[in-house]
Order: sequence, then C-alpha cells, then structure tokens
Amino acid sequence: MGYTRAEEILPAEIIELIQQYVDGESIYIPRRSSHRQEWGTGTQTKQELLRRDGQIYEDYLAGSRTAELACKYYLSEKSIQRILRKMRTQ
Repeated sequence: MGYTRAEEILPAEIIELIQQYVDGESIYIPRRSSHRQEWGTGTQTKQELLRRDGQIYEDYLAGSRTAELACKYYLSEKSIQRILRKMRTQ
C-alpha cells in the first residue's frame, strides 16, 4: 500500500476539515464496497497457499503425521489440523 500526499489530490477545504479530526496523523480511507477486491486477487499468494495445503493433504494421505507435517511446513499442529479438515471437505 502506497501513500499519496493529501495536498496532491484533495482541495484545501477538505484538508482543513479532516485536520479538525486528525491533525498530522496517518489515516486509512477504505475503498468503496463496489471497488473492493477479494483477498489474494493482486498476488499469487492465494494460489501458493492452495498448492501448499494440497501438498500437506497428500503428505498426510501418504502416512505423515500432523507433528511431522507441522515441522516440515513450519506450521503449528493446530494449523495442520485445520488445513486437513478443510481439504477433507473439498
């Protein structure tokens, strides 16, 4: 997420109004709900996690225990259990 200087995009009157509430602090202005994107849309992270979770499930079906999977994938056993539960229902 990048920052844009308010002076570059907002009229002075609006900046003065905002300064009445937050003078000199950073604020986050959310997107309109009609412009929001699903998580992971802008990157490959979602696909990478799906691939990882699929590999974890395959390893589990091949006989790996949750403790072994937790060590192999640097996750907690609870996270491995959650992933396995999710993958069973798909």
